[in-house]
Amino acid sequence: MSSTIPTTKIKTPEIKNIISLLKSAIDSQSDAAAISAVQIGKPIKLFIISKKVFGTDSNNSKETKIKGDLVFINPKIIKVSKPKQLLEEGCLSVRYVYGKVLRPEKVAIEAYDENGKKFSRGFSGLLAQIVQHEVDHLNGILFTDKAINLQK
Repeated sequence: MSSTIPTTKIKTPEIKNIISLLKSAIDSQSDAAAISAVQIGKPIKLFIISKKVFGTDSNNSKETKIKGDLVFINPKIIKVSKPKQLLEEGCLSVRYVYGKVLRPEKVAIEAYDENGKKFSRGFSGLLAQIVQHEVDHLNGILFTDKAINLQK
């Protein structure tokens, strides 16, 4: 489990450094969609979705306007759709292992950005899957804990 970051610490050099490390880690892997602080040994509620992902999901026209990496600090999923989808997942923590995970098709999330500004937004399709995968990391859950048909 990861711990909540006090809002007074969001703009500190320590958190900015962790965000920088996450961005470097995600940029170093061509197939990386997102990464959580937990994956680099920092047990705090923080993850980033790579700018590489935006514009790849035809269900998310709003997200195509995003130019940089999207930072989520103290994220909380506040709403999920009833319809679910079974999609293949992989993970930087369990390289070259893939499986199918059943997740809600749409989610709404509330979080803080790297400037300490609270935001909420909805995601569908691939981006909804990524958000749920990363929140799972923050709660100590790997996709392999939920997946079926695991294969290397």
